[in-house]
This record gives sequence, C-alpha cells and structure tokens, in this order.
Amino acid sequence: MPAIAEVLSTVAPKPCPRGCDLPSCPVCADSMVAAEASAYISNDVISYLWTCDTCGYGFVTKHTLRQFTCN
Repeated sequence: MPAIAEVLSTVAPKPCPRGCDLPSCPVCADSMVAAEASAYISNDVISYLWTCDTCGYGFVTKHTLRQFTCN
C-alpha cells in the first residue's frame, strides 16, 4: 500500500503582523516588545505609547483597524 504525504512549507506566506510590526527605538535602535499604553482614538484608530527601556525615548504610533467581512 503506497503512502502519500503532504509536504508543508516552513516559510510563512505572510509573517504575523505582531512579530514584524514591532518598532525599534529611533535613538538607540533597541527593539521594543510591548507598548506602555494604548488608547482608542476613534472606532477604527488605536494609538500606542512606546517608551524605550534602554534610553528612555518615547513616541506614539497610530494604527487603523481593518474591517473584516464574512462571505
């Protein structure tokens, strides 16, 4: 009886946004893991406060949420 196996790629077609969209400090280039605070600006915009643990530099990023629709 022949065996059939499916070979799956270990390379993700699109990397997870949490892993690739994390900022690094513009002053010392240290990587940042978690935002210090977050706030809803509107129904589809979230603002994040980032503070570098290494040098203390802080900045804010804004992200727009995508609306998902079911087919």
